[in-house]
Amino acid sequence: MVAVTLISVSLAKEKTRFFYFGAQPECEGCKLKKVCVNLETGSMYEIAAVRAQKHNCALNEDKVQVVEVNKVPQRSVVPKKTAIEGGVITFKEPECKKMDCSNYQVCHPCAVENGKKYKIINTEGGVDCPLHDGLVTVTLL
Repeated sequence: MVAVTLISVSLAKEKTRFFYFGAQPECEGCKLKKVCVNLETGSMYEIAAVRAQKHNCALNEDKVQVVEVNKVPQRSVVPKKTAIEGGVITFKEPECKKMDCSNYQVCHPCAVENGKKYKIINTEGGVDCPLHDGLVTVTLL
């Protein structure tokens, strides 16, 4: 689903991906706040289209530009019993401190938050994990 938001002119290019951190204190009195801070905090987005409109911004030294964005699905792992395509889960990272593990990035993706609800778009298969049995790689949105 496409959303319309504002982003720095220097970043306003199709296919650019960014992590949305949420509103900043400088945004509080801005007349464009409803358009600019309308994304889901903690999610990754990709710019689908760049529109011509530009606006001044108190936060950016640059102007901001109107863009259309899509939320980027993220890969991660979940227990096999919850890995149901189309299902909604509350995400919980597996407990693991083995940062040298080949699966660590998938198990701990940067744009997926513990305790947040996600829809499982598809399942990919089992994960070979020395600490946890029955984990499955999934795509979350």
